[in-house]
Amino acid sequence: MHCPFCNVADSKVIDSRLAASGSQIRRRRECVSCAERFTTFESYEMVMPRVIKSNGKNEPFDEEKLRRSLMHALQKRPITQEQIESALSDIQLQIRRLGERDVKSRLIGEIVMKALFALDHVAYVRFASVYQDFQDVEAFRQQIESMLRRDLND
Repeated sequence: MHCPFCNVADSKVIDSRLAASGSQIRRRRECVSCAERFTTFESYEMVMPRVIKSNGKNEPFDEEKLRRSLMHALQKRPITQEQIESALSDIQLQIRRLGERDVKSRLIGEIVMKALFALDHVAYVRFASVYQDFQDVEAFRQQIESMLRRDLND
């Protein structure tokens, strides 16, 4: 680790502790050259799989695109930012747990729909209408009936 004060490439660890609920390690370091102390944080990096679009095009996973989709569906709904962030984290975790290098966008859409169904039914129908490209009112009616049947079975 390079010292942020003198840029020497060597430092020694003085103290290590778990941070961020165990998902990071906080290390207190001392530069062997200038003796300045500084703190570093280590965390694991989970690479998201690439997304295979319906047209066959392959592109990197875009967290901001997912966030915009959720925010659009949840617009003017009584959902807190904390709930949205939690849903985003859960969706990404489910995608990572698939263990695949490439994931079809259709599967990601299904994961998002499940999360929205649990979070807010109106947002679920909004997302489904765009995601499934509803062409008429009948498609909305069928989706709502399906949602109500799922609610009764849960």
